[in-house]
Amino acid sequence: MTTRIERLVTSMAELDQPVEALLICSEVNVRYLSGFTGDSTWLLVRSNGQATLLSDRRYETQIAEQCPNLESAIRPPSQTLVSLLAEYLGDVSIQSIGFEADHVHVATLRDWRDQIEGVQWVETSNVVEQLRWIKDADELATIRRAISVAERSFLSVIHKLTPQTTERQIAHELESTMRSLGASGVAFDVIAGAEPSGALPHYHPRDVALADCRTLLIDWGARVDGYCSDITRTFHKPEVRSATSDRFESAYQVVLEAQEAAIETIRDGVEAIQVDAAARNVLQKAGLGDAFKHGLGHGFGLQIHEDPRMGPMSKETLQEGMVLTVEPGVYFEGEFGIRIEDDILVTATGFERLTSLPKGLDDCRLVV
Repeated sequence: MTTRIERLVTSMAELDQPVEALLICSEVNVRYLSGFTGDSTWLLVRSNGQATLLSDRRYETQIAEQCPNLESAIRPPSQTLVSLLAEYLGDVSIQSIGFEADHVHVATLRDWRDQIEGVQWVETSNVVEQLRWIKDADELATIRRAISVAERSFLSVIHKLTPQTTERQIAHELESTMRSLGASGVAFDVIAGAEPSGALPHYHPRDVALADCRTLLIDWGARVDGYCSDITRTFHKPEVRSATSDRFESAYQVVLEAQEAAIETIRDGVEAIQVDAAARNVLQKAGLGDAFKHGLGHGFGLQIHEDPRMGPMSKETLQEGMVLTVEPGVYFEGEFGIRIEDDILVTATGFERLTSLPKGLDDCRLVV
């Protein structure tokens, strides 16, 4: 964690308006910098590299165990966190403090200004988040574990499906299996959409049985030691023909081609918008451009949606060490949806596929 704080100090010095300290209030960012996994805790990082956790007595032992090398200031139940910060700052000479404008309520900023004299509060944005774009070796190892848990759980669940299995049961069974294999929970609410429900990108599973459904879209991920994974596969029953069967199979092949075109574009230094365009161009040429209703993918780590985002308005440039989803999809209201999603690591020479589940049309037969 010391290295992360050192990188933050460097970023602080490069701000348009340099500050003497940065107050981290986002729980996710506090965890990233310090290793502390609790809540209701702030981290004050000074320009000289000194870092102090401001918390309460509930977490005194936890902080000592998780952050043995960090200074801490602990408040009693009779004191507020703002009051603790004011007391701490009374013993040090700090005149300018940056704060995470994206994570601080207006009321909290008002309290700081009212209760802490002699400090200039400077708005900052995405300072820690930009550090989190690039995953270090420990983070990558944990993400690989989260992917492994998600994939093994999926393989276990998919082979147990019956005609009576419902979307909701698939979601619950996936979560239960991931937890049994070491996950602390799901990275996000599992999406399981049978036939027309698959056309809703952020659908919530219901008690819809698979018996009469010809297609099934499942989007799931595990959370392991705080880090996420994110995978989507779409299944079909090729033996059950309908008026839309040929269109499904044709569209599936195009989505797969679009995903592979995008993945092959990924490398250090390429613009995120170019990766999105690689997939979008394939879909446009096949007449499916209007059915692609979202961006191509996003970064993930301690949160399931992180920058950079890959879409038609992206401005970021990919860098070695970023971990991204690549998830083109097409959606036909009232009929079906198709999304294929994998997790990809940007490397110095190109990319590494972190997910390994098969995704060809023949691989994704729905057998119930």
